[in-house]
Amino acid sequence: MNTELLVMAAGMGSRFGGLKQIEPIGPNGEIILDFSVYDAVEAGFNKAVFIIKKAIEKEFREVVGKRIEKMIDVDYVFQELDKLPEGYSVPEERVKPWGTAHAVLCAKDVISSPFAVINADDFYGKSSYSIIHNELVKNEGMCMVGYELGNTITENGTVSRGVCELENGYLKSVTEHTALDKNSGVPLDSIVSMNMWGLAPDIFPYIEKEFKLFLDESIAVPKSESFLPSVISKRIVEENKPVKVLHTNEKWYGVTYREDILSVREAMARFIDEGKYKF
Repeated sequence: MNTELLVMAAGMGSRFGGLKQIEPIGPNGEIILDFSVYDAVEAGFNKAVFIIKKAIEKEFREVVGKRIEKMIDVDYVFQELDKLPEGYSVPEERVKPWGTAHAVLCAKDVISSPFAVINADDFYGKSSYSIIHNELVKNEGMCMVGYELGNTITENGTVSRGVCELENGYLKSVTEHTALDKNSGVPLDSIVSMNMWGLAPDIFPYIEKEFKLFLDESIAVPKSESFLPSVISKRIVEENKPVKVLHTNEKWYGVTYREDILSVREAMARFIDEGKYKF
């Protein structure tokens, strides 16, 4: 069975201060996406689809695409403010992207197989790709890789995480928290979403329906966003579509802040020394 990797790479990294998706973090200039795609290919994924902005296309293709295309088939889609359903137009004051649900919706015409969704700037760990790929192959329903909050914290500031409520191994709800750290009061063994979802193409009509409802209610709110976890949580209830939570003990690495680079570089160099990656 074909499986695809949908990579959300349109964000410009406002807190980081630049295009963090192409910041070198490997000893030979590798970026986080090199490690992510390496793990995905090893797990069995057949194609990678990058969601980017037109404004970064040239740089992204030059720095990222040329290397990734040597590992896996690649396609690109563009998340732009004016990529809206028929009948809707962008308010004059709108500058912020429409959110992660809209990002995934932008890929509906190029995804035809079960697929995993990831963030471009997150290192998820090798085993996470294996467990989500195995689940996608045997079950075309929805799933999610769940991390322990304590494994996703940075020492350099707060992070945004979707804290999950589970029931018998399945997702009941996701609540977005925007300022989490070790002292925020949320237990460190809480399961959180890192936006590593396993989905099937039948999700697209539902996202489109929900995105239209979001626009009807919030199009005039300049910073409003349609979040993928919120849409999935609603689908669980409305369509009785369960989301299996796949637990991982992997440690997350990411460059949320510029100060994170050193620890990420140290970890990637260690993984290469251990023989986990052979670029």
